[in-house]
Amino acid sequence: MTLLHQFKLQLLIVLCITSAHSIFGQQKKQPITHAKWLIGSWKNQSAKTVDIETWKKLNDSTFIGRSYSLTGADTVSSEHIRMEQHKGKLYYIPTVKNQNGGKAVTFTLTSSNNKHLVFENPEHDFPQKITYTQITNDSLVAEISGTRKGRQKAIQFPMKRVK
Repeated sequence: MTLLHQFKLQLLIVLCITSAHSIFGQQKKQPITHAKWLIGSWKNQSAKTVDIETWKKLNDSTFIGRSYSLTGADTVSSEHIRMEQHKGKLYYIPTVKNQNGGKAVTFTLTSSNNKHLVFENPEHDFPQKITYTQITNDSLVAEISGTRKGRQKAIQFPMKRVK
């Protein structure tokens, strides 16, 4: 093998390692990619209410969501949600009508994989934890949990994809 061939081979190896490092490093820095399965509309129908949650991709670092509950024709709760990635961290930021003085509350991603997202804010009254778990491509379970009035409480919302 000539010196030129050795140099080309070494250069190719360095380029491959650098590219792999860049790709894997970028995936590590992009936790919002773990949430892409949320994009779309979801529905939970119980005996009393219909819950609708819709997610759209605003850009590579922000998803926007809207969630509301209906009892008959009346909207009984409504919230706007931003899922934002900043400096390698992912935040879930809901603004709930008639709660927290109309101000957004920030929850930080504490655990994730391609089918499971856990956001937490231990300082919030309730919930302190918001979890999304993908069951199938067309179903998920959202859960809010934490301590309320000194007791552990968890409320699950099994949802089916609408579109």
